[in-house]
Amino acid sequence: MSLESTALSRVKPSATLAADQKGRELKAAGRDIISLAAGEPDFDTPDNIKEAAIKAIRDGKTKYTTVDGIPELKEAIVGKFARENGLTYKASQVNVSPGGKPVIWNAMISTLNPGDEVVIPTPYWVSYWDIVALAGGQPVAAPTSAETGFKLRPAELEKAITPKTRWLFLNSPSNPSGAAYTREELKALAEVLLRHPQVWILTDDMYEHLVFGDFEFSTIAQVEPALYDRTLTMNGVSKAYAMTGWRIGYAAGPEPLIKLIAKVMSQTTSNPSSISQWAAVEALNGPQDFIKPNAKLFEGRRDLVVSMLNQASGIHCPTPEGAFYVYPSVAGLIGKTAPSGKVIANDGDFAVELLEAEGVSVVFGAAFGLSPHFRISYATSNAQLEDACSRIQRFCGALK
Repeated sequence: MSLESTALSRVKPSATLAADQKGRELKAAGRDIISLAAGEPDFDTPDNIKEAAIKAIRDGKTKYTTVDGIPELKEAIVGKFARENGLTYKASQVNVSPGGKPVIWNAMISTLNPGDEVVIPTPYWVSYWDIVALAGGQPVAAPTSAETGFKLRPAELEKAITPKTRWLFLNSPSNPSGAAYTREELKALAEVLLRHPQVWILTDDMYEHLVFGDFEFSTIAQVEPALYDRTLTMNGVSKAYAMTGWRIGYAAGPEPLIKLIAKVMSQTTSNPSSISQWAAVEALNGPQDFIKPNAKLFEGRRDLVVSMLNQASGIHCPTPEGAFYVYPSVAGLIGKTAPSGKVIANDGDFAVELLEAEGVSVVFGAAFGLSPHFRISYATSNAQLEDACSRIQRFCGALK
């Protein structure tokens, strides 16, 4: 008899975490490894946020809190949505969870019944698919391509929706592609959703502040107020504030859904870390002046990586609008032979052979539901990125 449950058997381990861990293990064994697998800013958490956490500890704010967030953080989130997104929420419409994944998991386990479908545009963040499956739902791929800028088009959304559709996931800017939806593109998707009142929308805005050039971020409940009552708008402090390890995600939406999420938390995680919550209050209410300069640094790194990858034989790398990822195609390398003698049959082979030959860790595209591609996180120094991209060029040039 297998120890693993039927529910867990539907789930694959996170490919991004696995790739990052493999790189760490090889590095610990003495290999010269550059890991571009993990989606984590290399900037340090700003000092004012650290000091707020230290003060919380000294003030004894180390006890259990309200299950789904302290009132002060909920009010800070209400203020953020009003200030930055033109969205009006009450504190009772806000959830604070120990990270973005728990927000999604809690929403899915609260609302999905067996057979319910969740439309997920490809390529997708690796956890979306498996969270839906683990919660008993049926993930449904809605395809995009480099030709559409890796963005879902209204016709593809319409095709993916059935009477069983319960949710649509939207992620802008996207992990893994960096694609970001304009206001007009969101409006066109909203027109489809208005025809299907049974479909709720979970919009993952975690990379909201990492957009480049003159791109202006929008979120769907802001663009189409008629969808406000069936949209869960999710965000967090991990990316913009370099607080990945603090584990604070948050969301706002209809009060009945927020109550269901709190009910799940009351029997699972309980509250997020009290200290992290006080740090997040300072993050949202404190100085924001470092965010745009950080985004500008990421924009420069994007341009460096796109330029160098497009000089690699057989790779085509589109230029994304945001986040800190690129999602290049390796279609031009399929069928070639690596220095090891291995034939590159798919993007998984490409990632494995690149790591073995040149010590560069990336995540293969099949993990994100769209091949043949791979994902690079450029949340590291220019020197490391130049070195990694030079190695990728050398590896591609050595393929026969």
